Amino acid sequence: MFIISLLADPKKRNLDSERVADAMRQLGLEHFRWLSEGVAAEFRSVAIPHNFEELRSGFDEFGFDLNAMPAANRRKKILLADMDSTMIGQECIDELADIAGVGERVADITARAMNGEIGFKSALRFRVELLAGLDEQIVERVWRERISINPGARELVATMRSNGAYAAIVSGGFTVFAERVAAEAGFDEYKANELISKNGRLAGYVADPILGKDAKASFLAATCARLGTDTCEAIAVGDGANDLSMLKMAGIGVAYKAKPAVAAQCGIRINNCDLTALLYLQGYSESEFVTTASSFG
Repeated sequence: MFIISLLADPKKRNLDSERVADAMRQLGLEHFRWLSEGVAAEFRSVAIPHNFEELRSGFDEFGFDLNAMPAANRRKKILLADMDSTMIGQECIDELADIAGVGERVADITARAMNGEIGFKSALRFRVELLAGLDEQIVERVWRERISINPGARELVATMRSNGAYAAIVSGGFTVFAERVAAEAGFDEYKANELISKNGRLAGYVADPILGKDAKASFLAATCARLGTDTCEAIAVGDGANDLSMLKMAGIGVAYKAKPAVAAQCGIRINNCDLTALLYLQGYSESEFVTTASSFG
């Protein structure tokens, strides 16, 4: 048995009954249930339609996310999340570079690395070298002025944790940001790369070993082992090529507004809904969401 999920942008809430009926007709199904009226509907099916990818592309063009997954074991015990362009709306290194005057150069390398065109580790080393000599207080400025947690992140973490799950950030970015994002969004743990400073200035390198795609998958496996569960009990989310091994290892791997080359390799793709999509994919209804107050701004 499979669950087919149809999600809309929560800000638009434009998934109406007519659209749901159209989906049932195209999927060859007769029944559905609302997880959130206007935002999330799901259907049970004995099989995934042979033309599912074609149907998914069609719905995506109109701003809806269509995904299919096994009906069993949907609610996960572990959430593993990428940070940059996933939990937050920015790439921290690009923001640092922009203030430093090398923004376009660094942003181009970031995009190529996240799309899998160049190696992550070498790309990170080169970009960080361009930041050498900057006052380390630039980190505070970027955090205050430029970083924003993505919609749905807090609800995702709070709801899963209130249902007994463990939540961790694993990022190819920097601990100085991951620590703050983890605290603001309510994660249990974070792991990222350490940006080195000397005498109040960025040194132009990160501490070894660099956390890349293999390290993300290893962290997922180690976290599951430590908590006494299996990787099939995890849901992972990310947007870049360095997330692929983690996404493929997890029970549910979600490509979130991902680079095209990444999305093409993932069965679950979210392009239109916010991060609450990960709750709907697990069968949570909006009435079950847990929200937490935050001073983040």
